[in-house]
Amino acid sequence: MENTVAPSDEAFLSESLVVPVDEPLPMADPILDFDDVQAPPSQMSQMSQMPTDIPEDASTDTAASESSSLKRSKPHDETDEGWQIVDKRSSKKSKKEKKIPAPRSNNYPSITFNHNAKLQSKIPLDSLRNLILYIFAEGTAPQWVAISQRPQFRKIVAIMVPGLEEAMFKQDVDFATYNDHPLDLDQRARVLTSPDDYYPRLLKKDELPEILKNFADMFPHLWPVRTPGNEKFGNIRSPIGTMLTAPIEKSKEEKSHKGVQVAKEPKGWKDERTRITEFLTMPEDFLANGYVLHPACLPAERRKNCLGMEGWVHTHVENLEDGDVSEEEIQQGSVTAGREVLALDCEMCMTGPDEFSLTRISLINWDGTIILDELVKPDKPILDYVTRFSGITEQMLATVTTTLGDIQAKLLEILHPRTILVGHSLESDLKALQLTHPFIVDTALLFPHNRGHPLKNSLKFLAQRFLKRDIQKGVAGHDSIEDAKACLDLVKQKCEKGKSWGNQDSQGENLFRRLTRTGMAYRANGGAEAKGGVQVGKTSAMIDWGDPMRGPGAASTYTIPCQSDEEVTEGVLRAVRGDAVGEVIPSGGVDFVFARFRELEAYQGWWSRNGDPAVPELSSMSLESCVQNLSERIKRIHDSLPACTGFIVFSGSGDPREMARLQTMQAQFKKEYNAHGSNWDELSVKWTDQEDQALRKAVGIARNGIGFIGVK
Repeated sequence: MENTVAPSDEAFLSESLVVPVDEPLPMADPILDFDDVQAPPSQMSQMSQMPTDIPEDASTDTAASESSSLKRSKPHDETDEGWQIVDKRSSKKSKKEKKIPAPRSNNYPSITFNHNAKLQSKIPLDSLRNLILYIFAEGTAPQWVAISQRPQFRKIVAIMVPGLEEAMFKQDVDFATYNDHPLDLDQRARVLTSPDDYYPRLLKKDELPEILKNFADMFPHLWPVRTPGNEKFGNIRSPIGTMLTAPIEKSKEEKSHKGVQVAKEPKGWKDERTRITEFLTMPEDFLANGYVLHPACLPAERRKNCLGMEGWVHTHVENLEDGDVSEEEIQQGSVTAGREVLALDCEMCMTGPDEFSLTRISLINWDGTIILDELVKPDKPILDYVTRFSGITEQMLATVTTTLGDIQAKLLEILHPRTILVGHSLESDLKALQLTHPFIVDTALLFPHNRGHPLKNSLKFLAQRFLKRDIQKGVAGHDSIEDAKACLDLVKQKCEKGKSWGNQDSQGENLFRRLTRTGMAYRANGGAEAKGGVQVGKTSAMIDWGDPMRGPGAASTYTIPCQSDEEVTEGVLRAVRGDAVGEVIPSGGVDFVFARFRELEAYQGWWSRNGDPAVPELSSMSLESCVQNLSERIKRIHDSLPACTGFIVFSGSGDPREMARLQTMQAQFKKEYNAHGSNWDELSVKWTDQEDQALRKAVGIARNGIGFIGVK
């Protein structure tokens, strides 16, 4: 029953509840109840003036008690006559959140190098991302560091600093001449640790240059970090993309299952029917994947001087616009968009070193009807039938008279400007056919490899994962009809489900979104209700140059656009502390902050000139002052962090300039070499084994980054 007090009697209550100084206050129950308080006799007459309109249905006991306790039964059943409702206090004390532990106490969180770890390589960049996931979202525990008191972490701040190199932390480094020496592909000038030295370097203040001594106060070690990439294929993956993309979580069933996992719709998935024209391979993708360009893909001025390669034919398409279909002609809801879709697959045999010739062609339409299925006799003697893959034997071709020219003639009649060819890695099939067509849908590009280009998934894997179909079984070789149908069904599935289908494995999940969805709180930072860990979601902020909403930062809780490193610094401090009165960012700040400094990147010449925003002008600044400003800003952020905050600083990569130069050179070579009528002697760029080896070394340099990990 609630306690109710008439406003007119407030003065009486304040006097009647006064305890004389010479009388001890009972401490059995610190919460005073009006039932236990007796008014002095001198004021009993005043109590007789209290309201007596007690409801008739009230019990005698209740009425009697209220004569002394001023309680009324069922106050909400009566009209409000100036009475004020006072909530009864609980006799139990509310549980308070645990206080932040004292520094250097046993309860204080820490991230320390695990001296028992046997490192076999430099820690990969995604290990830093997984460290964040382990602390905040129940990710996999790292083996390369020891983490104590994980529930005590309040915040994590990660800062990316492109342009920061290991050699800058050399005691005798001369910043005035640091960039005067040409790039050494053997890496001797910029990397201190040997290629086989995977362990972190202890930071000692007296062994660092003056402007970087702050790092020894903030971090115990300098970690060699390896950026994901592949020297063989001459590329590295985006460092910021790697950090801000979490791998897809697997269920217990998926973890225990052996073999290819069948694709499942993610939580909240909604199909988005998409026209097949949205999946057409673009001209730039043709070049990157080894296709020979159709003349219609070339600018008009270049077509006139284009000489056809001997033996090659091109479908009758003058301009790309010839394939367009007006909306009036497209049936409502049709995913083929008025186009004729044909799935193509070929089988080849070897007729020379690294030379494959056509021996079978299969062509089926959208309904699965066979349009063409013929064996072909190569013009050259067959050295290897490759039966285990092609399914072709000497007996099968013994009586065949059909030639490549016959097949080309038939295809030129079948294929028209509104025809779309579907297949898997069709560049190989079209080279065997010596034919070009501008409208291609390639399932190898439609369902990208989880490790990125240039790696590709096999058709067998895609059929198992997305179609639950086992193809290319046994030792009899492939069946081109079966493979063509598998390609067609994959494309149909993609059109029904939408552009994102099949990309989840390669794209992963945005890190900000993962933390929002699965972020964990514990009793130490979430109160008694979070005992044992509960999913509450973590708030986040992305602070970057330009517009953070245009990239992965769009999934963060708050974004702060900047135009200088000083603005980035202020943005980080704002995200950590929150706004003064919580105008945008609540007081107390967010849980996870990701930021990027870019002035050193711009000064070093690492910033892509094609990027957005524009590269800042820093010619009046020296490298030493640029590094000093960076060090001071990082120290300022560190000093402003609240206790129990994880702090990560990393470069993202090593020097990418030579790699970028050689990649541009290689792309230009492929563009000219794959053009019709190309002549080696007339190429403006030549790509030989020497350039290939140089690119591999340059990629190795670009993959050498550094990182720092600590706890404030």
